[in-house]
Amino acid sequence: MYSGSGPPVSQKLRSAIDSGSPDDILSKVYDRRIMGKLTAYLAGVKWHLIFGATGIIMRTAANLVTPLIVLWATNRIIEGDVNGLTITALAYIGVLLFIWAAQYLETLHLSYTAQGILLRIRTGMFSHLHKLSLSFFDRNKVGKIMSRVQNDVDQLQNLVSQDIVLVAVNLITIMGIAVIMIILHWQLALLALSTIPLMVIIVVIWQTYARRAFILARQAIATVSDNIHESVSGVRVTQNLSREAENIKQFETVNRANLEANKKASLLQALIMPVTQVLTDGSYIIVLLYGGFQVLEGAMPVGFLLAFLLYIQRISQPIQQLATMYTEIQRAMASGERIFELLEVQPEIIDKPQSGKLPPVKGEIKFQGVSFAYGTGPEILHDISFTVKPGETVAIAGRTGAGKSSIASLIVRFYEVTAGEILIDGHNVNSVTQQSLRRQIGFVPQEPFLFSGSIEDNIRDGNPEASQAEVMKAAKAAGVHDIILRMENGYATQVGERGGNLSPGQRQLICLARTILLNPPVLILDEATSNVDTNTEGIIMKSLTQIARGRICLIIAHRLSTVTHADRIIVLEHGKIVETGSHPELINREGTYYRWYKDLDLNPS
Repeated sequence: MYSGSGPPVSQKLRSAIDSGSPDDILSKVYDRRIMGKLTAYLAGVKWHLIFGATGIIMRTAANLVTPLIVLWATNRIIEGDVNGLTITALAYIGVLLFIWAAQYLETLHLSYTAQGILLRIRTGMFSHLHKLSLSFFDRNKVGKIMSRVQNDVDQLQNLVSQDIVLVAVNLITIMGIAVIMIILHWQLALLALSTIPLMVIIVVIWQTYARRAFILARQAIATVSDNIHESVSGVRVTQNLSREAENIKQFETVNRANLEANKKASLLQALIMPVTQVLTDGSYIIVLLYGGFQVLEGAMPVGFLLAFLLYIQRISQPIQQLATMYTEIQRAMASGERIFELLEVQPEIIDKPQSGKLPPVKGEIKFQGVSFAYGTGPEILHDISFTVKPGETVAIAGRTGAGKSSIASLIVRFYEVTAGEILIDGHNVNSVTQQSLRRQIGFVPQEPFLFSGSIEDNIRDGNPEASQAEVMKAAKAAGVHDIILRMENGYATQVGERGGNLSPGQRQLICLARTILLNPPVLILDEATSNVDTNTEGIIMKSLTQIARGRICLIIAHRLSTVTHADRIIVLEHGKIVETGSHPELINREGTYYRWYKDLDLNPS
């Protein structure tokens, strides 16, 4: 797998995953750095690459020979040499068979090479993304990250499996044809090739304009796609607001812009073919005039003339292909740059070399003077200190933005503290491995997330080795067992993407069951009832009363009605602890908590 050797580049993803820059930024036609990094993935496919390259050389060489065979055959016909013509025809068949075998060798092994490289790149990217800290995903949109993993890798696949091969074949073909023509008849070769420099100049000029047009065309279709995606995703809101006509008007605008951009690109694409064809035909005329007179004067066999005409025909095609591939190769290089930039991003939270495993948690969680800020932003938490004792249920209450969820995230070390320390059984969370820490903390988030698969599979994610009986026991403890049984397929019910087939309350209860199956000594509910109805909230709180026994339980409160049973409530305001006590104590104190609780909606946010 690729391992970045330079300094962290999380701040320099300029092609960036979330910089707002278009995806169609072009790079160099050849970037030695990118190609050098690609070679690191050749270890397991080098023999396929060798066989594929051999096939390229064999096929290209054989294609260069075929006009010579036509030359010899034509001369044999004119000379009336039947035996010679027969031998030449058999040789031509042999060369064709050789070409077919070489093409099979090339196609098969280069395909294996490309797929092998991309398998390692995709696996490396997938593994790397799972190692990155949550702060990376806070800064970068998931859609852009997926574009790197999917679109950029696909673009790189085209570079490895097609573009590089075509460039190599075309360059070898052009040089091979030029050499053969000069060897056959250097005067006629120079005349035949005289239009090539002009053709190259025209292609270079054309490419400059075509590049801009093609980028605009791709950006235009991307805008159309974004408009369609947004409109379909928000169709309920559109119908509710009766703004169908406005949406259609907007779509017609971007769709018309897409049409105009593609018309310009098509116009430029249509120009290059006839222009290069005119120059090729000019070479034909030059060869026919000069060579024709040479044949009539007996100074040149007619087969030479025919071979030259065939070579002229073959040399124009690779030049045209190289012109049209220019922009595609630039885009592929840009994709490669974005891929390797992503692979070079280093996790911000890493285990120290001396980090050990956290022993089974039995004691307490202690915050000592903890302050925290997201990156270079303003400080969210200010000098937070409190202790949660074994078997104690502590609730954190506060308005939106007070820092409640930040406290939960710091315990599981999704982020590092700015100052102070967090201790679990006397062990600083920064001094133990992340895996040993998180395996002992059950975290139920505000937004429940389920993976595609069955309900049983999703609950078993908490403990992959659990039996079906243990899965059901966890579901019963979470209060979701009876709900599951009422479904058509019970525990085998497929939840769909992100659990889309289930209600928010059902998803949350399944997430709770998954956490219970993990059987963690520390349980954290991060506003787990904020998006569920009162009935589901009641089920969760009843289940929590049972499963919290003997555990350290921390509840991040969205609704004050969910924390009244807690042993202790910590009240946050502006990132500071302003009150601490049980529900009756805080009510009797008639302070901040009391004022929130007396609010009509019982909701501090």
